[in-house]
Amino acid sequence: MRVSPVAWAFNTLEEVEEAAAVSAAVTHNHPEGIRGARATAACIFWARQGRTKPEIREACEGRYGYDLQKILDEIRPDYKFDESCQGTVPQAIIAFLESDDFEDAIRNAISLGGDSDTLAAITGSIAEAYYGVPQDIREGALSYLDHTLMEVWEAWKAYRLNRPRQ
Repeated sequence: MRVSPVAWAFNTLEEVEEAAAVSAAVTHNHPEGIRGARATAACIFWARQGRTKPEIREACEGRYGYDLQKILDEIRPDYKFDESCQGTVPQAIIAFLESDDFEDAIRNAISLGGDSDTLAAITGSIAEAYYGVPQDIREGALSYLDHTLMEVWEAWKAYRLNRPRQ
């Protein structure tokens, strides 16, 4: 759920995957944790490159082995809190794939229940790259940041505006 900046900081999938593995190893040093971080970062990377949802689904299934064919209505009835990557990453990606816009993506993720903050963080990160964040939602979220966190946000925004594009 913390890997999203990696997908914006590098210009190739290989760089994104390598950095995702390094970032995940601190707290998720297990093959499934590394796979989940790589898959999440890759989906964000592909979304920011303008890939379609079917292309993202196919690439993620092929590269990371996740089954993304279920729909949310099939997942919801039996879904329970599951902190594992295999119990959150595919579901979060599906929540994005079924969405119509940024807010819908977040609502989809939360509607699953379980580890909803993790689900929404993963889904929202992909949705941001795909749809962008609506100005009213961005302004509302930023209004909660204290001075120090606002400085971090401003530095990140400047980095993203000034970084070389591929």
